[in-house]
Amino acid sequence: MDAWVWIVIAVAVVAIVLVIWLASRHHRTTELRDRFGPEYDRVVRETDDRREAEAELAERRERRDALDIRPLPSAARERYASSWQQLQSRFVDDPTSALEDADILVVDLMSARGYPVDRFDDRTDTVSVDHPEVIEHYREGHRIAELNGAGRASTEDLRQALVHYRAMFDVLLEDDSGSAARAV
Repeated sequence: MDAWVWIVIAVAVVAIVLVIWLASRHHRTTELRDRFGPEYDRVVRETDDRREAEAELAERRERRDALDIRPLPSAARERYASSWQQLQSRFVDDPTSALEDADILVVDLMSARGYPVDRFDDRTDTVSVDHPEVIEHYREGHRIAELNGAGRASTEDLRQALVHYRAMFDVLLEDDSGSAARAV
């Protein structure tokens, strides 16, 4: 064979490898975007680098997949629901205490489900894998709780924080047997 044939073969092989590589990257992006929804966009915005953001999200997924996240027994769900009702009813008389209890209750519920709870960022990163549609509620509730700790939150802010915590609480409380299917 002459040199031109080898050059054409080499170019064809490089082109095929490039197409496969681009298709693989597109598939990974699509899978992560579908899995993480708004959290994908937030991480890309924060890192300002799509590849770095995708690596972080893939790492979150791997860490989450190594955990034993489990649904709650019905008795525990009822206990948590009752605790939420109690703290919510105390909000009118003592909104600060009710908000503090909401934060504690959500963290306790995360722990009972098997999520890591030591650091706020670990909690949000791991929970975002299963519940990307509501993790921003948790972040916002926590942000307002911190403002309240600094004496810079109004009663309306505290009410909004409680609503945000409630959104996170509700998805954690439900029998989440569908999360195994999402963990593909």
